[in-house]
Amino acid sequence: DIIVEEFSPAIPTFLPFLTDKPIVLQVQGYTGKLYFNKYNLFFASALNLMEQLRPKFYRNLIFVSPDTSKKFVLRKDSYVKFISNGISSDLLKLSPSEGDYLLYLGRIDIYGKGLDILLKAFEEFYKSFPDIRLVIAGDGRDMDEFNSMLMDLPEDVRGKVELLGWVSGERKAKIISNALFVVFPSRHEVQSISTLEAMACAKAVIASDLAGFNFVTDNRAGISFKTGDAASLAHAMRNCIMSNERNEMGKRGREWVKDFTWDRIALKYEGFLEDVILSWKQKCNFMNSKKA
Repeated sequence: DIIVEEFSPAIPTFLPFLTDKPIVLQVQGYTGKLYFNKYNLFFASALNLMEQLRPKFYRNLIFVSPDTSKKFVLRKDSYVKFISNGISSDLLKLSPSEGDYLLYLGRIDIYGKGLDILLKAFEEFYKSFPDIRLVIAGDGRDMDEFNSMLMDLPEDVRGKVELLGWVSGERKAKIISNALFVVFPSRHEVQSISTLEAMACAKAVIASDLAGFNFVTDNRAGISFKTGDAASLAHAMRNCIMSNERNEMGKRGREWVKDFTWDRIALKYEGFLEDVILSWKQKCNFMNSKKA
């Protein structure tokens, strides 16, 4: 009845030219000029061009936020729906506690996720709080390079950094729930599911001051820092440790994110697909009646 395509600039499908069925393009994010910081000039140029051109061929689109959609030039007759990422309702039931560590949860993408900034900030933070660890949960293509960066840290600082690899399910929930707070130092972000999960676990969040993290500061659920600035991040980390409001930040975040369970998101998603199918059928009936 309908085709949903996950947008990837690297994989042009040409679906609008291959089928008469209604198609929905689901756009999770926008990379733009950051491609040139990650790839060679030829590949980055091709990706940047595809990212700009391809959405223009689709009428029905899903974005996770209005800020994301503003990055693209769309058709005048486009039908756009904003459907957020979500969280498991089970996370809202957990009772948070505090261990002896800060947590980063996400993909091991050094530049995009700002992990180089995180290590520099933690090295500075460690001078004031040597008993607090940094736990990093996640995996990715930059793991070997990241391990090399860890080896460049002073031995005492390196001993306070723990790599857990990929985590999921109950283990992930427990790791989040026991953290002092969760850090997201990204240079580029749209709407991080890990951030929503941290808020669902009633944890304060420290995030870079990107538009994709506005929901954190808008709901007073955490602290922002200047994107790409290790000193600013270290300052925010110290403030969060010393703040009496850390637990209140977590409570406010949980209160806001409770409306973003996957069940609620699924109902919005289903409603949009039904609208697209109905519109397509009405158009087909109209065209058939004109031919008759």
